Amino acid sequence: MSDMRIGGLASGMDIDGIVKDLMRAEKQPLNKMEQDRTWTEWKRDSYREVNKQLLEFDNMMLDMKYTKTYEPKEVISSDESVLKATGNSSASNGVYSIEVTQVANAAYKVSSGAVSGTSIDPTQPLSNEKANFSNWENNGSFTITTHEGDETFTIDETGSLNDLLKEITDSGIGIRAFYNESSDQVMIERTNVGDFQGGDEISFSGNTGFLTNTLKLDTEQGGQGAEFIYNNAITIKSDDNNYSLNGVDYEFQKQGTATLNVSNNVDQSVKKITEFIDKYNSIVENLNNKVKEKRYRDFPPLTQEQRDGMEEKEIELWEEKAKSGLLRSDNIVRNTLSDMRFSWYQEVETGGTYTQLTQIGISTGINFQNGGQLEIDEVKLKEALQEDPQAVRELFAGNEASGGEGILQKLEDTIATTRDSIRRKAGNINSTDESYTLGRQIKDMNDRMDSFQERLSMIEDRYWAQFGEMERAIQQMNSQSAYLMQQFG
Repeated sequence: MSDMRIGGLASGMDIDGIVKDLMRAEKQPLNKMEQDRTWTEWKRDSYREVNKQLLEFDNMMLDMKYTKTYEPKEVISSDESVLKATGNSSASNGVYSIEVTQVANAAYKVSSGAVSGTSIDPTQPLSNEKANFSNWENNGSFTITTHEGDETFTIDETGSLNDLLKEITDSGIGIRAFYNESSDQVMIERTNVGDFQGGDEISFSGNTGFLTNTLKLDTEQGGQGAEFIYNNAITIKSDDNNYSLNGVDYEFQKQGTATLNVSNNVDQSVKKITEFIDKYNSIVENLNNKVKEKRYRDFPPLTQEQRDGMEEKEIELWEEKAKSGLLRSDNIVRNTLSDMRFSWYQEVETGGTYTQLTQIGISTGINFQNGGQLEIDEVKLKEALQEDPQAVRELFAGNEASGGEGILQKLEDTIATTRDSIRRKAGNINSTDESYTLGRQIKDMNDRMDSFQERLSMIEDRYWAQFGEMERAIQQMNSQSAYLMQQFG
């Protein structure tokens, strides 16, 4: 009620305190509802945490399907100052001789001599510096053409030489321009290497006097592509300093000869598989902890009123026990653990050397208390990857040609089923309460709490009305008593 309530004036009783005590007792069912709702919300969030972990694991499986995971290539160059190289899974193991006879470079024009007698200050306005040029000539504008396009520039004597050269560099026609004070020369060069045949690669037109006479950019050094001899047998040309051949990517550094050794990088493959198994073990450990976690029924969720009367550390310690056992013995999680464990033990038709995980050194080991976590015999795994990496891959990823499923597909099916079950029960962050089971329960709890809160308000009003009647009766009795005493006084 909005009206001020004052009680106890006639009776001398603490009516406000009495009503609060009575309402505290009346409110107990509402506190229980609040605790049940909090527990249900925690359970929903715990399910969603499981779904998040399973999604991360599912995404991690994508890399485990690629050939590069099981047959990564290591390419070692005998001289990286001449040639650097990397390989993909299609690269053939072996030793290859590469002689770089020519590296690619870009076409350029550079001043044929010093453009001034003493060197100029390229940051000063051209109007201040033009007398310092050995042959100043300004005919207004000029055009530069490259294979990327052409651009016209106007000489502004209030701007500096650096301003003009920056405008040329930023023009988007694939060139950069700069002035070198120590040599007193200007250079314009293409940003792309290679020989773009068909005349000059950087050509001038229009009023070219400033470029050819003042800056002395009258001669071009053409660009060229790279060239190398493969295995002392064939000569191959490349437009730039990169070339791909038989699964190996070359990066030419300078002229010279280098030997490339291409081999399987077994250590890298073992690392990838180990990371995948470690992620699986982490999930198994987490899920096992959830279904085995003890529930402390003497530590229900705290109501807001209880939290207000406690220290932060007390709340933290209480909720640590209150949140324990949210998914204890949960059927969805237990079935997931069982199905995932079963997936690892099934035989896979690979058409190769290995058809079961134990053959490549992956098993549950001798510790039966670890809840199905896997152990890796690294020596055995390395041997398997060296002997038949394709069979190891098919053991995990299946055989696309035959349509045979590998371990990953079986795990994916289990995870998909689990995540769908969890979504139906606990939804996700974008779900409405009506779309999943726990959400509907929470909504129903909220509705019942709202109704009960209205009922409490009515009960409180009734208590105050009853005590109000008592006060008025006492006050009337007191008035009558005072009147009688006055009459007989």
